[in-house]
Amino acid sequence: MLRKHKIYLTAGGCLASLVAIVLLFSHKETTDNEHHVPRDYPEIVESGILRAVTEYNAISYHASGDTVEGFDYDLLHAFADEKKLRLVMIPEMSFEKRLDGICSGAYDILATGTAITSQSKDSLLFTRHILLGKQVLVQRKKENENDSLYINNLLELGHKNLHVIGNSPALLRIHNLINEIADTIYIQEVKDYGPEQLLAMVSGGDIDYAVCDENIAQVSLPQFTNLDISKDISFTQFYAWGVNKRSTILLDSLNSWLERYVMTDEYKKLYKKYFN
Repeated sequence: MLRKHKIYLTAGGCLASLVAIVLLFSHKETTDNEHHVPRDYPEIVESGILRAVTEYNAISYHASGDTVEGFDYDLLHAFADEKKLRLVMIPEMSFEKRLDGICSGAYDILATGTAITSQSKDSLLFTRHILLGKQVLVQRKKENENDSLYINNLLELGHKNLHVIGNSPALLRIHNLINEIADTIYIQEVKDYGPEQLLAMVSGGDIDYAVCDENIAQVSLPQFTNLDISKDISFTQFYAWGVNKRSTILLDSLNSWLERYVMTDEYKKLYKKYFN
């Protein structure tokens, strides 16, 4: 299993290099300087380019052979095609950098499923929900009945180290959980990795516990057969795309299109491709 874990991280390094190259050329292509201002739909139409930021993972955006695909990528591509816009989608693993990019105007849309919480609504305007999901505890499967590392219920997380993506919406839920169990949970915010890397680290024994989006975890389970994601950290939540708070016309345009598109056979095929 450890060898498998090392191979996975090596492959992840190659993919990271590929992403870095894509990111470099995409930024060069779409920006004349480092200064941006938030754009609304009329400015986007005038430029002919829609700039989106996403996370590199098995659902949102990833390389498959010599092509790029993903649920969020394909869905936003359908919007851009209908509106005759050229989509430029930038992968960024840091949630904080994705959010900063939307707030600064470097990107027009945060096109990866983001949990709608009271905290995230302070920074973004959200589209109608695109997915339902929840946060789950990622741990290794119980080796035997006396396995002291295995968490049978959330009360046992007291005084454990729990790894989570830095500044992600899951943090609010974990802080609430600390109050609910009336005990200390040591939160380790991970800045440089995405959820799939956290899954690999738990699987390989580098860390014992992580919190991850259930949809991504489910897709990744065939690669990590020793993982258990049966313990829910949060209730089911709405996941949506986000835009700058000034981009109200863009928000209305996305919502109007989504309301129509989710009723089509094309959308049903797309959803089935990624979520069965």
